[in-house]
Amino acid sequence: MLIHEGHERTAAIDLKLAGSLAAVAGAINAAGFQATGFFTANMTGNVSSLADQVGLSNYALAAAFLALVVSFVAGAFCSGVLIEIGRSRQIRGIYAYSILVEALLLLAFAVADFALPIDQSRPILVFGLSFIMGLQNAATTRISNARVRTTHVSGMATDLGLNLAALTSSGRDQDEVRSRLVLHLSTLGSFLLGGIVGVLSYLVIGAFVFVLAATVLLVIALPELRRSKS
Repeated sequence: MLIHEGHERTAAIDLKLAGSLAAVAGAINAAGFQATGFFTANMTGNVSSLADQVGLSNYALAAAFLALVVSFVAGAFCSGVLIEIGRSRQIRGIYAYSILVEALLLLAFAVADFALPIDQSRPILVFGLSFIMGLQNAATTRISNARVRTTHVSGMATDLGLNLAALTSSGRDQDEVRSRLVLHLSTLGSFLLGGIVGVLSYLVIGAFVFVLAATVLLVIALPELRRSKS
């Protein structure tokens, strides 16, 4: 699921990618909110909050929301650069390397949260999580030709509505429409389920939930790297 690109991908591969990584993203986003009070994957909400805080002249808080958006964009940028370098050098596993980088960064942020005083660890955690959400979303969007987005659900919800409407049209390939509906529903459901698990896990084990999420990402990325070299 982290090797084939674009039209080489099947619906089953996209479904597996969406289900696994959307669940991880949902868990990270929800646990991150419990830890820091900010959503690190929801850029629509963060831009809206930025506008609110500017309008209310709360410039310090506005700067925090702006930094979240910039961190997300920076993560997407770095993922894009990594992928372009990998593609130019014909590295088949470049997308798996991107998820591997996400896992290692998440581990580093978790360690920082354990080791540093809260006033130092919280900024690292919140902006770091936003960075890796941008990194993940860029990788999944690029490998699937934008069919799969794993860190936010606004686009998936829109696509879900459009494909429900397409079911009423006799001129559409209904098998393809149903396949897309399953993909969008799976993405939404996985993000929701991951978020529930993330919240409950954070309430029990605290920041160790990020170590578990990083472990899941490693379990996803490392076998894909081995397959890319076979």
